Amino acid sequence: MGVLKRFEQRLEGLVNGTFAKVFKSEVQPVEIAGALQRECDNNATIWNRDRTVVPNDFVVELSASDYERLSPYSVQLGEELAGMVSDYAQQQRYTFMGSVKVHLDKADDLDTGLYRVRSRTLASSESQPHSASASRSPQPQGPAAYRGGGLAPPPMPPGPPGVQAPPGVTRLPGTGGAPSTVRRWVEINGQRHQISRATLVLGRSTEADVRIDDPGVSRKHAEIRVGSPSTIQDLGSTNGIVVDGQHTQRATLRDGSRVVVGSTTIVYRQAEG
Repeated sequence: MGVLKRFEQRLEGLVNGTFAKVFKSEVQPVEIAGALQRECDNNATIWNRDRTVVPNDFVVELSASDYERLSPYSVQLGEELAGMVSDYAQQQRYTFMGSVKVHLDKADDLDTGLYRVRSRTLASSESQPHSASASRSPQPQGPAAYRGGGLAPPPMPPGPPGVQAPPGVTRLPGTGGAPSTVRRWVEINGQRHQISRATLVLGRSTEADVRIDDPGVSRKHAEIRVGSPSTIQDLGSTNGIVVDGQHTQRATLRDGSRVVVGSTTIVYRQAEG
């Protein structure tokens, strides 16, 4: 079961009676939860081969009307969202510098239905990584505005000097001593699969790089080719591919592109920094 689904189920225990009415606003808790997941992904900092640190202190800015509806329940909602972030980090093998906290705040420049997430890494003496970089100052991250779960990802901060790019990360030239990166992955049925090579074959066969258990998917259905931009190519499948609503043999991929193979939806993701 995916992290967001478990979050929704836990929230059902809190949302009843009068409490349920506040969630009729345009901003839904599950949308905020998804934005916090992406905030972790887009601001992950690689410390070494076994440790990737993500923000642990989050502020969710809401419009005045949405904040008025949700603020009476901010403590409960913040705890649930913090728990969701912790679950997601465990699934992705991320590390925190301190305890996870999520706060709600009001932003007068946002319209109803819009929200913005700010994050930063705050260290605590109980949970500092045991490394030479542990004394590094917290790094506030830039805000991103969201509507209905849509994302304009903030830049990912560079990792500590000397850290090599892990699988799925591409170094960009001309960026000095701390190179920027492009991370690419696909999301299928709530699971994230890093793209760690120049090509990624999707299909029903065990020989595919990512196996999709769907009778409408061919053994080797499609192939993602990493580049600038990345593309997806149909490999002569029976049912073809649909990219962002269009049947095609080949298409350019952008962050958030939705690819349908059989009855399965694949979301292509990339983050630059």
